[in-house]
Amino acid sequence: MDGMVLGLFLVSTFFGGAVSGLAGFAMGLVVSGIWLHILTPVQTAALIVGYGLLVQSYSIWKLRHALSWRKVTPFIIGGVVGVPAGAALLSHIDPSYLRIGVGLLLVFYSTYGLARPVLKPMDAGVAADVGIGVINGVLGGMTGLAGPFITIWCQLRGWSKDEQRAIFQPVILAAFVLTAMSLSVAGAINAELIKLYVYGLPFLAAGVWSGLKLYGHLDDAAFRKVILVLLLISGVVLVAPELMFR
Repeated sequence: MDGMVLGLFLVSTFFGGAVSGLAGFAMGLVVSGIWLHILTPVQTAALIVGYGLLVQSYSIWKLRHALSWRKVTPFIIGGVVGVPAGAALLSHIDPSYLRIGVGLLLVFYSTYGLARPVLKPMDAGVAADVGIGVINGVLGGMTGLAGPFITIWCQLRGWSKDEQRAIFQPVILAAFVLTAMSLSVAGAINAELIKLYVYGLPFLAAGVWSGLKLYGHLDDAAFRKVILVLLLISGVVLVAPELMFR
């Protein structure tokens, strides 16, 4: 890897870490646009998961005061069921249609949310939380996106910014753990990848630190807008390639 390519990798790693520190998710959304042009898809996926394990673990530790395993557990249980199911469905369902459908849902939801004030908090039980965990897991297993549905659900429940992150970040972390196990079994981890991973760690750390500092200055309303903007971008990223190349 020459100096220019390595520089792009390191800069994008910093910004990916900053976005993840600020919002709690979407690192893959930020870095994949660059990494997929300079790395293989397998390397990109493995690095996103590898860095994601660190970022999510550290962020969860920072928000441990808001962590409630009673609230988190139903979503994780649903995700454990959903992720393998989503991966298995890949051979039976055209993922492009799923990406278009989910992308349009994210675009409509985020646009609607940005255009009007906060909705009345939704009251739901454990069964609904497990169901959302399954749906979120299926989407993650089929598209690699482990965050959109769970973040939307946390907003609809009307939880504070710390409560939201203390829910969706452990769920995303669990999905990363399952993905990391699959990548390891598939032999995606090698010496070259580990070397690149180590190079990026200082830049990732600096980005996460910067993002968390910015997060500390956000109130609940500002955090909600940040999440909605990132969901809107996620939806556009899912839909645009599918429509452009049809």
